[in-house]
Amino acid sequence: MQPYFTVLARYHAWATHRLFEHVDALPEADYRRDTGLFFRSVHGTLNHLLVADRAWYARFALGESPQVMLDAEVEPDRVRLRDALMDDASSWRDFVRDGTDGRWASDLRYRRNGEPMTLPFAPTLGHVFNHATHHRGQITAAITAMGHACPVLDLARMLQAEAAR
Repeated sequence: MQPYFTVLARYHAWATHRLFEHVDALPEADYRRDTGLFFRSVHGTLNHLLVADRAWYARFALGESPQVMLDAEVEPDRVRLRDALMDDASSWRDFVRDGTDGRWASDLRYRRNGEPMTLPFAPTLGHVFNHATHHRGQITAAITAMGHACPVLDLARMLQAEAAR
């Protein structure tokens, strides 16, 4: 499992970086425009990604169970938000790299709204990366709908780029 999750963690960082190559070029009005996304705007969706990434990382790596609102604006500044998301993506790479074989078949235990939760470790970690991919896809759709250039974020594209080096 570790080699697979190593690829997903690399992809998470790569796709986040590629996304911001295009998000950074958005005019402020488009960046904050309500485009009909679940978290309304590109900014709102990026904030949600930061909230979710930090909540799941706290559960997996720190054994903590933060109580957070999924639509919280934890970082209003777009540059600091980008930097936080990039840093957090790197943290996942380190977390996966430093893991032990036994944990992949174990359970993740945490509390959600005070209630104890037990989920299988590996599929739940897969959810973390899948969740981010889902929202990056929403952001790219919104960027495209606003008439801006959008990155290709396919995992296969990352693997091809790595193989070409």
